[in-house]
Amino acid sequence: MQNIFVIAKRELYAYFVSPIAYVAIAVYLTIAGFIFWLEVGGMAQYGAPPSLQGQFSTMAFLWLIFAPPLTMRLLAEEQRMGTLELLLTSPVRDWEVVLGKFFASVSVLLLTIVISFMYALVLKAYGNPDLGPMAAGYLGLLLAGGALMSIGVLASAMTQNQVVAAVLAFVANLVLWILSAAGQSASGATTQVLNQMGFFEHTLNFWRGIIDTNDVVYFVSLIALMLFAATRVLEARRWR
Repeated sequence: MQNIFVIAKRELYAYFVSPIAYVAIAVYLTIAGFIFWLEVGGMAQYGAPPSLQGQFSTMAFLWLIFAPPLTMRLLAEEQRMGTLELLLTSPVRDWEVVLGKFFASVSVLLLTIVISFMYALVLKAYGNPDLGPMAAGYLGLLLAGGALMSIGVLASAMTQNQVVAAVLAFVANLVLWILSAAGQSASGATTQVLNQMGFFEHTLNFWRGIIDTNDVVYFVSLIALMLFAATRVLEARRWR
């Protein structure tokens, strides 16, 4: 665990010593805040009960766009600069490297989520929202964002070009996101398969305030699979 902590701390320092984390968080929250302002106005105009259901969906979709640039450098830059070989020959396991990088990216995600608590506070100040669905929504946002980050870690492990890593991650994220839409156009068993594989389908219950074990298992399994694949990619480099 100590190696993981050291690697994660190093990556967090790299995030915040450069403008990438500040810019990403600022732009993300600006867009999310504007959408929140529009939704609050709509709820007030039509007398709808205060809710963050639409906001959670928007924020999760935004991570589809923001996760790739935040993860593209994690392993790709190490490969380009030749420091990955030094890291892999040090007394640290491949999975510790992957987990350290992943936890650093999730820390940025978690910081953004914590800042976004202001939306819940605003609704609480001007209404009486149900806190249970909000808690479920934030849990879903953390799991969905973590899954997108894990895909970015794998993409970064596959290439030394950061732009290529970002594009690979974005395409993979987008494919998983639209699988549910493809399932709606299919029929029979194909619909069930696509819905189970689709990313968006597994977020809906969280936004409704429902914590379904099937959805939690989906995101945890997706994260584990992506990180396992990234670890195997690093292991393969030892034999080149």
